[in-house]
Amino acid sequence: MKKIFNILSVAAIVSLAACTDLDVPPKSIASGDVIFEDASTYESFLAKIYAGFALTGQQGPAGSGDISGIDEGASSYIRQYWQLQELPTDEAVIGWADGNLPDLNTMSWNDDNEFITAMYYRVFYNISLTNEFIRESSDANLDSRGFTDAEKEIIRQYRAEARFVRAMSYWHGLDLFGNIPFYTEEDAIGSDAPEQATPAEVFAYIESELIDIENELFDAATVPYGRASKAAVWALQAKLYLNAAVYTGSERNSDCIAACIKIINDGTFSLWPTYSENFGADNNISNEIIFAALFDGQNTRTYGGTTYLVSAAVGGTMDPTAYGIAGGWGGLRATSALVNLFPDETGSLDQRAIFYTSGQTKEITDIAEFTNGYAVPKFTNVTSTGARGSHENFPDTDFAFFRLADIYLMYAEAVVRGGSGGDVTTALGYVNQIRQRAYGTNAGDITAAQLTLDFILDERGRELYWEGHRRTDLIRFGEYSAAGVWPWKGGVQSGTTTSAHYDLYPLPSSELIANPKLKQNDQY
Repeated sequence: MKKIFNILSVAAIVSLAACTDLDVPPKSIASGDVIFEDASTYESFLAKIYAGFALTGQQGPAGSGDISGIDEGASSYIRQYWQLQELPTDEAVIGWADGNLPDLNTMSWNDDNEFITAMYYRVFYNISLTNEFIRESSDANLDSRGFTDAEKEIIRQYRAEARFVRAMSYWHGLDLFGNIPFYTEEDAIGSDAPEQATPAEVFAYIESELIDIENELFDAATVPYGRASKAAVWALQAKLYLNAAVYTGSERNSDCIAACIKIINDGTFSLWPTYSENFGADNNISNEIIFAALFDGQNTRTYGGTTYLVSAAVGGTMDPTAYGIAGGWGGLRATSALVNLFPDETGSLDQRAIFYTSGQTKEITDIAEFTNGYAVPKFTNVTSTGARGSHENFPDTDFAFFRLADIYLMYAEAVVRGGSGGDVTTALGYVNQIRQRAYGTNAGDITAAQLTLDFILDERGRELYWEGHRRTDLIRFGEYSAAGVWPWKGGVQSGTTTSAHYDLYPLPSSELIANPKLKQNDQY
């Protein structure tokens, strides 16, 4: 069973003044010495930090949101991250006309897009929370508060985990926005607005943090479920290094291979036998998942996260109860470009092809019409035994940031890109393991000659679609803005290329007004 921490309202001590336009007023003026006089408070604060990926505020799905300027239900970290990573790609569209949301379908946004702004604020809300925790858990503070040696040891463990969450949030900021404000626990709340860092500077900081905390975290085999382990560090390192050429101009494929090998050789993780069970209501049983944001229908009720991914993908003639929910929202579908990656659309050959086609057209002539485009019920609120999750409106399904299949594919890609420390034979074996699960036999096996970069990009699409990786992948392969074409890209039904400046999202216009030290990304 999942363990859900008790969550403390930490807005009392975090005014978030370090980032310039986060409207999260302090709930009181209590000092850190008062709030943290009890060692158990640190556990509650850590829970809030992890919950930053899943929850939206202090009271529930609506009522006291962490950030302002957008409906609380739509403000979820994972909901916005998923939308920015998937909707502008060849994998997904959304039919809703809420505000500037349609601009994500057509890659035509500007710096006033409220959904991009919400993601920006989510990233820096998380960073501000972690900075405050790290500040309050310094050795000096622990000594002054009279904690026992055992209590100090536990809190230092928590501190390393908070640093991991901060590193991950900074990676999301780097990947999405490029040139971002940068501040740490060394920058006191209420100090001057932060300076802007280059992608290379943020990359170097994330790399150094991950190296520094690696040995302070749990081993993967002993980590409490939902918390960061050494393997989570290695997975984030692999992501960072595989995309290093995009961030810094220099490839780090050999370092990516080394990080992947650490995870593989750890022996804790294996491909879960049934692909779809990685996305169901009891996917916490899968030993393929390396790090995930936790959702629980009884304790994490939010209209973001997997509630969004399950409910928004159900509509038309679909029976919501088949997916463990009371009703669908009728929004998300696949483009034909995603469907065409598979040998057939029924899943009879490749079980990863999870499409609902009855009453749906393959091609999309009207994005607003749910029956245009195949539905994708990949995420469900149904357990591996066929039972519904604990709540019909709020799924129990966790969202996996990293799983072993992705590690196998990153290893293979880094080898094909010329990285040292790995070999093609091993890479081929990992890819064929993934395909053997998908096909149920070795019918899907490929040869070494077929293991090309083009194949790997397509295989990542087949294995990882709708998991929040696609935009980053397409940019790394040079197939995102100015090259690749898919339905409705650029606002054209057949698709068209767009300006390369869309590879990065804009900094919010309100943030530029508030902090004159920031410079907007090019061409916004």
